[in-house]
This record gives sequence, structure tokens and C-alpha cells, in this order.
Amino acid sequence: MDTPFSTLIRTASHEQHTEAETSTFMSDLLGGRLGVDAYARYTEQLWFVYRALEDAADALKDDPVAGPFVQPELMRVGALEDDLAHLRGADWRSGLTALPATAAYAERVAECARSWPGGYVAHHYTRYLGDLSGGQIIRDKAEKTWGFARKGDGVRFYVFESIGNPAAFKRHYRELLDAIAVDDLEKQRVVDECKRAFSLNTAVFRELGDEFPLSAA
Repeated sequence: MDTPFSTLIRTASHEQHTEAETSTFMSDLLGGRLGVDAYARYTEQLWFVYRALEDAADALKDDPVAGPFVQPELMRVGALEDDLAHLRGADWRSGLTALPATAAYAERVAECARSWPGGYVAHHYTRYLGDLSGGQIIRDKAEKTWGFARKGDGVRFYVFESIGNPAAFKRHYRELLDAIAVDDLEKQRVVDECKRAFSLNTAVFRELGDEFPLSAA
């Protein structure tokens, strides 16, 4: 492939990425038209997906394909649990439920982690690089809309305290993508899984939109 893989994976998934970003639920959330309960419910769904990603990290850290991407400074489950404790209270686990789309998303991540390192990389890329980029827009809106302290309780998921220079980190991540230890055919399969990851995420937004229609906000 003449085109760097990091460019290929970004451009090939652009349409699905845009569809996820412009979902009705996310548009309403970022527009300040939904209550904090909708934000908390979204945070709950993230917990299921990131637990699937990070439960597998230790087993994959020495894998030649997925291993280079397993980096402790990216891990988000602990921050999500801090946010949920702030949003839902100390017993947040007792009321925790995954939407059907979330359960399907988390299971696909877990399936890739068990049997297909390249697929795991696709899900890793779509989540973590999104958090470092567009996730910061969500954090800023959440702070302004619901009065969370800047980079404090309620938005810790979006704060990567161990990454001092996000732009440099993202450059390094793209270099890892360009050097991924797979052939061109496998790269195309990874691209296809990246598209699937965005579609799975969009399905979660769709179900969240059904649960929080704007008329009931």
C-alpha cells in the first residue's frame, strides 16, 4: 500500500465516523438540550465497552499485532468508575444496565480480543483516538452544561492525566498504525472492522436517542 495505513483507516471510516458524531442523541447532548441523566446513561454505556477493551489488555500486551497499542496511559475504566460514582452515587453498580446495542458492541470487542488481534486494534483505534480528539468537545460541553469542575468529577473519563502532549501521542499512535505487523489483506480487514466499530457505536446512540427523546428532556 502506497498510502500510510493511518491515513487509509481514517479516510475509509470517515462516513461512519460522521454518522456517529451527528447522531440525534449526540447532537442533542452537545447542544445542551438533554439533562444530566442522559449524560450519565451514556457514561454507563461507555463503561461496558471500555471494560471489554481493557479486560483483554493484559493478555494482548505481548501480541505482535495488538501489543504495541496496549498502553497504560490510555486506560479509561478507572476514570469511568470515578465519574459514575459522582453521577450515580457510591452504589452506581446496582442500577447499571447495558442497552442491547451496547451489549452487542462490548461482545464484539471481546470476541476480537479473544480471537483476532487486528480486529482488537480496529476497536482500540476508534475508541481511544476519538477520546483524545472529539471527546474533548464532549468534556467542554459537559462542564458548561451541567457545571462539572474543569477536568474534575463527572468528566474524568475525558482527562488523560498521563498524556502530557496529546498531539504528540496521537502522532506516535499513527506511527504504530503505519507499522502494524500485518499484510495488506489483513489491513483491509482491519479497516472493515473499524467501520463496523463506528456502526456499533452509532447503534448505541440510536438506542440512547430512543430512551431520551428531546420532547422528554
